[in-house]
Amino acid sequence: MTGTTPAGTDRGDAARAHLWGHFTRQSAWAHGVPTIVRGEGHHIWDDAGRRYIDGLSGLFVVQAGHGRTELAARAREQAEQLAFFPLWSYAHPQAIDLAERLATYAPGDLNHVFFTTGGGEAVETAWKLAKQYWRLVGRPGKYKVISRSIAYHGTPHGALSITGLPALKEPFEPLVPGAHKVPNTNLYRAPEHLRDDPKAFGTWAADRVAEAIEFEGPETVAAVFVEPVQNAGGCFPPPPGYFERLREICDRYDVLLVSDEVICAFGRIGSMFACDDFGYVPDMITCAKGMTSGYSPIGALLASDRVYEPFASGDAMFPHGYTFGGHPVSAAVAMANLDLFERERLNDHVRETAPAFRRTLERLLDLPIVGDVRGEGFFYGIELVKDKAARTTFDADESERLLRGFLSGALFEAGLYCRADDRGDPVVQLAPPLTCGQAEFDEIEQILRGVLSEAWTHL
Repeated sequence: MTGTTPAGTDRGDAARAHLWGHFTRQSAWAHGVPTIVRGEGHHIWDDAGRRYIDGLSGLFVVQAGHGRTELAARAREQAEQLAFFPLWSYAHPQAIDLAERLATYAPGDLNHVFFTTGGGEAVETAWKLAKQYWRLVGRPGKYKVISRSIAYHGTPHGALSITGLPALKEPFEPLVPGAHKVPNTNLYRAPEHLRDDPKAFGTWAADRVAEAIEFEGPETVAAVFVEPVQNAGGCFPPPPGYFERLREICDRYDVLLVSDEVICAFGRIGSMFACDDFGYVPDMITCAKGMTSGYSPIGALLASDRVYEPFASGDAMFPHGYTFGGHPVSAAVAMANLDLFERERLNDHVRETAPAFRRTLERLLDLPIVGDVRGEGFFYGIELVKDKAARTTFDADESERLLRGFLSGALFEAGLYCRADDRGDPVVQLAPPLTCGQAEFDEIEQILRGVLSEAWTHL
């Protein structure tokens, strides 16, 4: 059998027979397999020739937009020169150059880069590194991690343990022990007495981390994992003062602070690393997705001088790695993508136009089904409610009918690719390419307005 679908064969049949979708109900493909064949700029096309605005950058990935021929050309050029070599005891120029560049972008003394092939692997790497770091400095009892409820940090067993979504974890239990959860920064669902005082809420949420460290025992806690803007649940920005307080807490209890920037790095919020957008310096950063704008897979962990120091001399080794971590082609594409970022001032563009994106989406607050519009940069969530005054959410059956029974298909049919999800409360998530402007914001808002207005009639 050849490596391509034979002429005359329906690709949908082939997909149903052989392709296992990620986070996909396979039964949904019985009614058709959405198949995307082309992308250009802010848009994608399916196999029937229909055009859609890419309101999610693929999966928070395609920062520079689709169809960037210079990135494809750089991949081919590198593959012809050196297609592969591992970083196991060896180096190659592309990994060296990219590591230097990432360290230059990073705040503080995060000077050391460990490459992976994706974000979940980077999170897995961070927990393992934190555990070994504490062993090497004579404190092997520090192995636990603190993360936030509803937060998503990846699918490897360690990363999944850090994840705060019970429904994603239950099929794979028992998971890695030692992962504990604290409240997140969803101001819309904050305790009622704190909703009108974001700074007080930020202090309250950060103090829950201190409380968890105290409860578990500071001598047992290795690290705190947080996203700058939490993805799952629908884009929870940090309240004012939250990260300043969190940094103080981690310093007080001698706990490493890990900034999980798999989504938020590379311009999604406005800077190369979103911790700069919110004014804190972590001990480690995990990143992936936008590093190449999706043109080739890569991820990375950045570690501070402090974390790296026990490995810098003697016979200490971090016994961890990935065959394709720091792949020469991916690293070369990342460098070309970052050149593009600087040449086209994409981060500046996000910072300059993000207020307009917010204002455009906030027009939707006049709809009875829209309870909250929240986010930062080019990363937003729209929470859906059935009673705006009471902030009443939907029950499981209603959410099923609303999101999977109507919204996901209706938005796509109307020409918008985005995410309608209920990991937490029901939300529509948006993260368009960083090259978008007011015309695209208006197109997104108009499609959402039409479909969400109709959604109210399907409850």
